[in-house]
Amino acid sequence: MKRTAALLSFATLALATTANAQAVDPALPTYTAASGVSGNLVSIGSDTLNNLMTYWSEGFRSFYPNVAIQIQGAGSGTAPPAMVEGTAQFGPMSRPMRGSEIEQFEARYGYPPLPIRGAIDALGVFVHRDNPLECLSLQEVDAIFSSTRAGGADAAITTWGQVGLTGEWADRPIAMYGRNSASGTYGYFKDVALFGGDYSPEVREQPGSSTVIQGVAADVGGIGYSGVGYGTADVRAVSIRGEDGECYEPSGINAASGDYAIARFLYIYVNYNPNEALEPVRAEFIRYVYSQEGQSDVVRAGFFPLVSAIADQDLAAFGLN
Repeated sequence: MKRTAALLSFATLALATTANAQAVDPALPTYTAASGVSGNLVSIGSDTLNNLMTYWSEGFRSFYPNVAIQIQGAGSGTAPPAMVEGTAQFGPMSRPMRGSEIEQFEARYGYPPLPIRGAIDALGVFVHRDNPLECLSLQEVDAIFSSTRAGGADAAITTWGQVGLTGEWADRPIAMYGRNSASGTYGYFKDVALFGGDYSPEVREQPGSSTVIQGVAADVGGIGYSGVGYGTADVRAVSIRGEDGECYEPSGINAASGDYAIARFLYIYVNYNPNEALEPVRAEFIRYVYSQEGQSDVVRAGFFPLVSAIADQDLAAFGLN
């Protein structure tokens, strides 16, 4: 299946990991400030990456206080147009660019945009903190959130009793919360958790990751999906049943191994002309992302850090190693 192939590709790359996927790889360098770095940077794209881009910007500006950085995070779908129009130096996206988006960029510049993989994210399926549910299969997630049930479920799941809850929960209706179509998280969840199917019209679309969490936190019958870094004490991320039948929580180890099925790289797209060197401010920002400090920011934002093997690959692609 397309979904399985995508997960295997992710797992193959991510398995070059440390024993603790939330520990920063000691092989990554400590960042050292360079001379001649100045200018302005604009980041337009993913809401999921908003907090992380803010942490990276704050950390980077601690070395270069005269650099001005603006961050707009309305959704991954806003990154490609901004990159094509040249209004952003960085386009953070929680999904890979689509072929049509790359083609539009290439038609303008004559070469494709180049991404760095800044972090690993697991999408959590969150329920209210009082909900006793522990685990769901992807087929059950699909039957809750989709209208098509491409995962093979016989019927839509509309009450908590259909996933095994009893007592007062048995007849309680399920209220679904999700992202809008501008979001890369919306598209990724659709491809993986809904097996490429269509969302139910009953899903209450939210403008951001934090508002999904707020919706579930305020609704005892609620369920929603969001990056794990946006979880709060008012919600819980349930485990997802793997192909081996075991239930896996959305941890760094399980995301990197592929056991937790709803995991992905988070990307930052860059307009990089392969015939020219990056100017110092963009080059040093990318180096900062792949430093001890930059990947510590990843952990602080609630995501899972990358290891030196991936950093080396991406730095080499930009001629920065």
